[in-house]
Amino acid sequence: MNSKTYRFKVCVFGDGGVGKTTLVKRYLTGVFEEEIKMTFGVDFFAKRLEVEGIPCLLQVWDFAGEREFRCMLPSFVTDSSGGIFMFDISRYSTIKNLVEWVDIFNENNIPTRYSPVMLVGGKSDLEEKRTIFPKEGEKLAEKHKFFRYLECSSKTGENVEEIFTSLVREILVRRQIIE
Repeated sequence: MNSKTYRFKVCVFGDGGVGKTTLVKRYLTGVFEEEIKMTFGVDFFAKRLEVEGIPCLLQVWDFAGEREFRCMLPSFVTDSSGGIFMFDISRYSTIKNLVEWVDIFNENNIPTRYSPVMLVGGKSDLEEKRTIFPKEGEKLAEKHKFFRYLECSSKTGENVEEIFTSLVREILVRRQIIE
């Protein structure tokens, strides 16, 4: 039985207002907060979890989505274990800007074969306002070699736990800690 706790740094990226902070807070507390203040720079959170019997400490770095904060990204993404790139399914402009976020992550991090990244379409509860459909998200994930695409709703809780659990599981697999 392995008693070592593995520590993983995961960065969450995307334009302002896509739901990054709401996602992270829902994951940490299980509660949906309607009124979230804008992130300035970066917020840091930690949560212990167990994946397939392996104890892990997940350090989540939630980056501000506004352009003026992007200059800070290179120093913060260094040595990330993985990343979550997020867009809002009801705002098409948020998916178009993802390429810039991906480039920053890849230029300042170890190769993605060790640091899996996933694409997340947020606010899936806004189906009636949807401008980005699952097939488009899946194609973008494939194009940028993300290991997975998921849609979530921090409001309903849909796939919130699954996002972080599957990312940590993929990190453990790529580091040959589990199969």
